[in-house]
Amino acid sequence: MNDKSIISWKAAGISLGLLLILATALVKPLGVSTQFVVSDAAILHQVAPEFAEDNTYLSKYGEKTDWGIGYGWMLVLGMLVGGAITNMLFGKKRPEADKGSMPPMWKQNFGESRLKRNAAAFGGGVLLLFGARLAGGCTSGHMISGISQLALSSFIFGIATFGAAILMAKFLYRKRRV
Repeated sequence: MNDKSIISWKAAGISLGLLLILATALVKPLGVSTQFVVSDAAILHQVAPEFAEDNTYLSKYGEKTDWGIGYGWMLVLGMLVGGAITNMLFGKKRPEADKGSMPPMWKQNFGESRLKRNAAAFGGGVLLLFGARLAGGCTSGHMISGISQLALSSFIFGIATFGAAILMAKFLYRKRRV
């Protein structure tokens, strides 16, 4: 990070570590993507219980005693509200804030359409959530909670996630011939 950083990476890392210790001590390891499956399964257990019980994946989630229904959605809501508050407090301090709200590299490669930028961000999020469920957990579950617990699957997930992100960035931002 540069001298204009809002918070140092060291302070952010220590804060995240303390949050993880607190979350694990109070409830269980941190993770978000499972919440969507828990909610789907809870609804299906009520609407179509035979289908939910016969489905190997859904039968593991959504029981009446499942802790995730309330807590998990509070975590999702907290991420949205926290992101909005952080943007309101510090959004103008970002380097690209002076030039519009899109990074120059994005504008150079894909134009200035906010709709295109938002659609790409939303689509990327959907793909990430789908991949997270295939991997049995999201980046917060695997890379924050799982790696801190030295889970081999989380190390594999982290390596695969960063590898795929690097390859995708190289593909998306490659030099194009005109």
